[in-house]
Amino acid sequence: MLEILYRDEHCIAVNKPAGMLVHRSWLDRHETRFVMQTLRDQIGRHVFPVHRLDRPTSGVLLFALDSDSARLLTQQFEQKAVCKTYWAVVRGWLPEAGSIDYALKYQPDQIAEARTEATLQDAVTDYRCLARTELPFVSAPRYPTSRYSWVELRPHTGRKHQIRRHLKHIFHPIVGDTNYGDLRQNHAVAEHLGTRRLMLHAHSLVFDRLSDGKQVRITAPVDGQWQQWLAVFGGQSGILQSDSE
Repeated sequence: MLEILYRDEHCIAVNKPAGMLVHRSWLDRHETRFVMQTLRDQIGRHVFPVHRLDRPTSGVLLFALDSDSARLLTQQFEQKAVCKTYWAVVRGWLPEAGSIDYALKYQPDQIAEARTEATLQDAVTDYRCLARTELPFVSAPRYPTSRYSWVELRPHTGRKHQIRRHLKHIFHPIVGDTNYGDLRQNHAVAEHLGTRRLMLHAHSLVFDRLSDGKQVRITAPVDGQWQQWLAVFGGQSGILQSDSE
């Protein structure tokens, strides 16, 4: 069963597990488990997606409970009225805070779209470093230890794989990222810490409730592999926390 984080008469939010597709996709015709269908069966009614998370990403995922609510919630996302906060574990030590303003080439979701001319899309992501750690194993030939940062990210645009591509651009790829990451780093982490997932988590979501316009903030707990990393950062820095605000 999915963990339900919030529900009202218009919408429902769940804690999406890493590795689970939001809905059926031509990208994986053999997959049989999807968040959308699982939630529908769990609550006994149709649900309507209003945003998405990549398959390897965990965290807050919001659905509408009817088509009108889906339209209104989707508008909030399109109008940038929704605040999304992500957590990531990345290679290296990031500065205290910064902003990545780097246009990304459009990536099509469908095969037919691939025939269209590639265009650049504005993309901005703010980040804040929550903790740093240095671990006693080799992941790069030149260094006897490995450095990592726990970072909070707030994307201002919603481009495909934006956070993953932006962190690659500044040479701090997310641990466990098999598309944009450092494979040598991923193997070292898997061997020494035992975590193999993409270390990206949709930590919180803030939107305006449809019934009265009041702000709702939803926060998603992390899974066991994330808890391993937070224990490492907490032991090093003393700032282990369940909420970044």
